[in-house]
Amino acid sequence: MPTLSMFYGILIKMNWKDKGQHNLPHFHAFYGEYEASFDFSGEVLAGDFPAKKRGLCCIKMN
Repeated sequence: MPTLSMFYGILIKMNWKDKGQHNLPHFHAFYGEYEASFDFSGEVLAGDFPAKKRGLCCIKMN
């Protein structure tokens, strides 16, 4: 899974060749021992991520 961005200790990764294994578009965020999958509206789909760092990798748009 290629790394798209690195900032404040957070890695953002995304599969670019998924072959239909996932229904909802999402990205993966890693921070230390934490890992979570987010949809593009900033909702956690799976995993756990510190609240303070979640705000850095997910900007909610109205």
